[in-house]
Amino acid sequence: MDVELLEIRDFLAAHHPFDQLPDGSLSTLVGKIEIRYFKRKTTVLEPGQVIEHLHILRSGAVEVTRPEGELLARLGEGDLFGYRALLRGGTIENRVVALEDCLVHLLPTAEIDALCEGHPQIAYFFGVLGKKSLSRAIEYRPERPDQRHTLNLMTLPVRQMIGRDPITEPPTTPICDVAARMSEHRVSSILITEGDRLVGIVTDRDLRNRVIARQLDCHRPVRDVMTADPLVVEVGDFAFDAMLQMARNNIHHLPVVDGAAVAGMITATDLTERQATSAVYLVGDIYKQNSVERMSEATAKIPQLLFNLVGAGASAHSVGHVITALGDAVTTRLLQLTEERLGSPPVPYAWIAAGSQARNEQTARSDQDNCLLIDDAYDEAAHGEYFRELSKSVCDDLDACGYIYCPGEMMAMTDQWRQPLATWCGYFDKWVGQPEPKALMLTCVFFDLRCIYGDESLFQKLRDHVMELTHGKSIFLAHMAANAMSHQPPLGFFRNFVLIRGGDHAHTFDMKHNGIIPIVDLARVYALAAGVGAVNTQERLSSSLEGSDVSAQGAQDLRDALEYISHVRLQHQALQIRAGDEADNFMSPEELSPFDRSHLKEAFAIVRLMQGSLASRFQTSTFS
Repeated sequence: MDVELLEIRDFLAAHHPFDQLPDGSLSTLVGKIEIRYFKRKTTVLEPGQVIEHLHILRSGAVEVTRPEGELLARLGEGDLFGYRALLRGGTIENRVVALEDCLVHLLPTAEIDALCEGHPQIAYFFGVLGKKSLSRAIEYRPERPDQRHTLNLMTLPVRQMIGRDPITEPPTTPICDVAARMSEHRVSSILITEGDRLVGIVTDRDLRNRVIARQLDCHRPVRDVMTADPLVVEVGDFAFDAMLQMARNNIHHLPVVDGAAVAGMITATDLTERQATSAVYLVGDIYKQNSVERMSEATAKIPQLLFNLVGAGASAHSVGHVITALGDAVTTRLLQLTEERLGSPPVPYAWIAAGSQARNEQTARSDQDNCLLIDDAYDEAAHGEYFRELSKSVCDDLDACGYIYCPGEMMAMTDQWRQPLATWCGYFDKWVGQPEPKALMLTCVFFDLRCIYGDESLFQKLRDHVMELTHGKSIFLAHMAANAMSHQPPLGFFRNFVLIRGGDHAHTFDMKHNGIIPIVDLARVYALAAGVGAVNTQERLSSSLEGSDVSAQGAQDLRDALEYISHVRLQHQALQIRAGDEADNFMSPEELSPFDRSHLKEAFAIVRLMQGSLASRFQTSTFS
C-alpha cells in the first residue's frame, strides 16, 4: 500500500465509525475512496444536487445552511455530511460551502451498503445518523471494558416478580385472624380488599406498632390498624419504578395492581434478591438514625449506589430521581431530629429544595440549595430564634452528611432565604417586574422549587402566585431567554470541544455548567412560557409543547441530548468512584471513546441550535 493510501487508512482508523473496522476491511476500503479538493468559499453541495457518495471531511471546514440562509452547522476534520441525502435518493436539501480550503474523501453509496451488511456496528451508526436520534445511541452505547453490570431493573416487568397469588382479607376481619393468616402463609404483609378493590394494607410492623405496643384489642376489625389507600405499582411497570416508590416513601411493601384488580405484592426483599436495590434499604437506614454521625455513615454509601445504578443500566433520568430521593430522606430526617430537640414549630413552615434537588436531578456531587417558607403568622421577635436555630442546624448537618454549603449562600440558614410567604411573594414580584442581572440569576435557582417537608399548602400558595405572575409576561420571558444564553455548550466553531484553559481543570470541559445547565435553562423558559408547573427538566420538555416556543421534534431532540450528556457524565463519575476518587463534572476528551465523542458533539450541537432558535424567537440581543 502506498504512502497516500496508508495516510487515508490511518485517518479513517482515527475517526468514528470507521475506527470500528478491522484492519483488513479498512485497507480494502481506502482503495474505493475518491478525493476532491475545494477552495475557500466554494460551494461543495447545493440544494437539488444529486450525489452518490458520502462526504468525509479530511481537512478544512465547511458551513451547512438552509436554502434561505439559516446556519445549521459548521463541520471540521473527521465530520461526515451527505448521508441523509443518500437516504432520500441522493437529493441535497441544504447548502454546504467551504469556509477554508478543504480536502474531502468521497465514499460510494455501494461501499456504505457493503460495510453496513458486513459490520453491525457500522450499520447501527448510520441507522442512528439517518434517524437523527440520540436515543438509539443511548441504547446502543458500548459497554466500557472496566464497567460491571448487574441485572437491569429498568427492563424487568413487575409481573415477573410476583411469586404467589395475592393474600387478602376484608376490612371487617378481626386483627387476630389477619395475624394468624400472615403466620400461616409466612408473609410480612397482607392486602385488605372490598370485593376486587384494594382499600388497605397491613404489615408486621403495623401489628407491632399499632396493636401490640398500644395493647389494642386484637378482636377489633383490621380496618382500625390498616394503612388505607396504599401506594401501588402496576403489573406493567418496571422493577425500577417499584424500587423508586419504596425509596421515596420509605416503605418495604408495595401492592401490585392490574388495572382495578389486585395482582399481588412485592417487597424490598424481592428487589434485594434481584440486586442493585440498596436505595430502598439506604433510605430506611437513614430514617432509623438518631445522630448526624450515623447519618453521615449512611450517606457515605451514596457514591457506591450511584456506581451500582449506572452499572445496572439505569437511565440518567432515573438515577437522578433515586439519588434525590436519598437527599430528600436525609433532609427530612434532619428536620425531624431538629424539631425533637427544639420542640414543635411555633407557626407552620415548609422546607423547600431548590436547584437540582428540586428538579430530582442530583448526582454524587451536589451542594445545597434550599430555603424556608414560613406562615404569615410569623413574628420575628417571638419566632425568629427558633427558625434561625432550626435552619442553621439542618444546613450544618447537611454539610456534615456530604451536601456541601452552597457557595452562593442560597440556603435556609441565610436570613434572606428564610422568610414568610408574603415576603417570598414580594421577592418574585420584584424579580419578574425588574429583571436585572442579579434577579435573573436568582430566578434560575428559585423558579426550580419543591416542598420537601412541612406545610405543603404554603408552598402551593407560593407556586400559584408565581405561575400567575409570569403568565404572559413577554418582556420578562425575553430577559429569561437572554439569560439562558449565558451557558454555552463546549463546542467550538468547527465542532471541536472548547476546553478550560489553565487552573486545576485545564484541558477539560464542564459537563454540568456547559452541558446540562444550558438544557435546564432552555426547559425553564419553555415551561414558564407555556404556564407549565413541572420542575424536572425532562418533564418540562415533555409538558411544554402546547402554547410554547418549542416544537415536538425540538423538545424530543433536547430530551435525547439531555439524557445522553447526563449519561456520559454519570459514567465519568462512576469510573472516578470506582477508582476511589471524588466525583466531579470535568471531563477530558481523552476519556471519550470515538463513539461518545461523535454523539456528544451531536448533543451539544442540538443544544446550540435550540439556543439559537430561542434567541431568535425572543430577539435576545435587545436584552444582552
